[in-house]
Amino acid sequence: MLLATGLPAVAQKKAPGFLSAPTWTSDNGNGTYTNPLFYDEFSDPDLIRVGTDYYLTGTTMHAMPGLPVLHSKDLVNWEFLTYAAGTLDFGPAYRLEEGKSVYGQGIWAPSFRYHNGTFYIFTNVNGRKTQLYTATNPKGPWKHTELKQSFHDLSVLFDDDGKVYVVWGYEDLHLAELTADLTDIRPGSEQIIVTKGSGAGEGCHIYKINGKYYITNTLYDPLCYQVCLRADSPRGPYQVQVISAEENLGFGTGYMLAGGNQPPFKLTPPVPNLVRSITLHQGGLVETPSGEWWGWSMMDHNSVGRLTCLSPVTWQNGWPYFGLPGNLTRTPGTWVKPNTDATVTPHAPYRRSDDFAAAALQPVWQWNHAPVAGKWSLAERKGHLRLHSLPSADFWQARNTLTQRAIGPESVVTTEVNLSKLQPGDVAGLALLNWPYSWLGAAREANGLELRQYDHVTGQTTRQPLAASHLWLRTSCNFDTEKARFSYSLDGRTFTELGPECTMVFQLRTFQGVRYGLFNYNTLNKDGGYADFNTFEVAEPRPRGLTRHIPYGQEIKLTSLADSAVLVSWKNFVRPVAARDKLAADGSTSRFRVVDKGQGRVALQSVATGGWVTVRGLGGMAEVRLEKEQQGDASLFQWQDMQRGDLMLQSLLTHRYLFADPKAGSLCSADAPGTRPDRRDGACFAWTVTN
Repeated sequence: MLLATGLPAVAQKKAPGFLSAPTWTSDNGNGTYTNPLFYDEFSDPDLIRVGTDYYLTGTTMHAMPGLPVLHSKDLVNWEFLTYAAGTLDFGPAYRLEEGKSVYGQGIWAPSFRYHNGTFYIFTNVNGRKTQLYTATNPKGPWKHTELKQSFHDLSVLFDDDGKVYVVWGYEDLHLAELTADLTDIRPGSEQIIVTKGSGAGEGCHIYKINGKYYITNTLYDPLCYQVCLRADSPRGPYQVQVISAEENLGFGTGYMLAGGNQPPFKLTPPVPNLVRSITLHQGGLVETPSGEWWGWSMMDHNSVGRLTCLSPVTWQNGWPYFGLPGNLTRTPGTWVKPNTDATVTPHAPYRRSDDFAAAALQPVWQWNHAPVAGKWSLAERKGHLRLHSLPSADFWQARNTLTQRAIGPESVVTTEVNLSKLQPGDVAGLALLNWPYSWLGAAREANGLELRQYDHVTGQTTRQPLAASHLWLRTSCNFDTEKARFSYSLDGRTFTELGPECTMVFQLRTFQGVRYGLFNYNTLNKDGGYADFNTFEVAEPRPRGLTRHIPYGQEIKLTSLADSAVLVSWKNFVRPVAARDKLAADGSTSRFRVVDKGQGRVALQSVATGGWVTVRGLGGMAEVRLEKEQQGDASLFQWQDMQRGDLMLQSLLTHRYLFADPKAGSLCSADAPGTRPDRRDGACFAWTVTN
């Protein structure tokens, strides 16, 4: 766990450069990318290509504004263009009034399309008909209309004969033709094209490719995987084939709610190798101008939320499999970027830190519900976000909570705030919005300010008197361990922890991951005072997919995470031996020189023999040999940084991974399809530089 006191603080004056602090970028800068594309929530993604440009949108639920529109030239680096949906207001629940809310509802599962000069986003909204947003420029303005029907997890196809089809549903998949104005079903055109039990699920994406109709689709029971439906006609009959399954990228299920609607909550701790919805699912297909095919999908990555990943697609027997030849349905964590002929400097879609000096909020910010105009301001005190308090019994119902998605794998958030104008009953501070939630802030009591840290899991509040009204609040979040700590400072330099360590969970109450939140509410059922937030800084200790530089030109030792076996050169084979074995202790036998082959690919040369680690045949047991000369792809491995200091080596011959069968006394192979969440199956290795 990263300690809260171990990071640079925000100084009293806004420190130059903190706005450009490194944030997660998938582009490794060496011709490769590492999944996820974004280490913050981007769920139910849908993606289109228009010419040489790519556009992406996704689910935003109750957060407003919604439906972000992102643009890319290379499918890896994305920039924010706009939100297609502004404030949704369909009644008191959207405004957090009358004790109602739309947490976990709102905008979900959009279908993004382009046809004849117009961009279309069809999307679901709970309790309403399907919504449609249209624009001739993806930057907007976007026009909003409502259809006359509601289509669960819909996808739309503009066919080349002028007909427009919509497909939707779960297990029983429906297809219909839309009317010319796209507002309703053409009478008599609806039918069930796939019946329950046929292997289809939900989350459709429909395409016409080379004269055939394809629908990508997701099953989530008992765990998530992706299928494809194929037919010669949009009305079927459809065949069903699994195209992506079991890929968890080495991550497993974290803490989950086990019971209770109010604190204290019962939590189920992580279970080794349990994946459930972690595996890649719910995505679609896109072709680049160069003829490459790529897929995207999401994974329920525990409390940080649902993450979007990019997969190479291999066509085989007319089916678009996610993955590479020899390892179909499995997506590499790191792979060569798409061939789009675009040269792009690695960058992220958003600037996360904010000094509130601009006339408008940074686009990364969203309100927890429809905001109350006039109760927040960037102008009342220049360079500050002012939040006026509104009546609320607790943080959950607090209006005008300003949020942004938490970012992993690790992040530390610090805000500087002046609380001198709080009135009795006001509670203001920094929160982790989730269910259950947690926060650190100050409450104005009749006799002064009180510092409080609240943990919704336990229902416990840690309190202490607060003499100062100007302070810094911090939360340190580790999304590998799903633990967070809160701390405060009176000078912006020395931080003191307050309250116990909090547990973050994935849940479906909000249908979102953890979100950072700035809040101010009044518990006395009245409008109170205001809090002035001066800075909001997001620091990321691990903002890159390559957490450690590939040790080109250096000698390394490889140790299996499964049983601590050491890989050694043995009779022109690569063999795992016990750490106490004399071969492991040999100064040269257990050392391999890492040779740079470009695009994150390496050749491994035995220091003892000079031979090159080479894969033969199908990469089975005893088919990882030491050859005198390099043998092209057979002697190359894609370096896969597993983001926790460990490594997998993907053979370019088999597209599978170097494997040392735990405690088997065997020889190495290169036939592991991937790894399990505990990473103790023989495909993951710790590496240390030995020279």
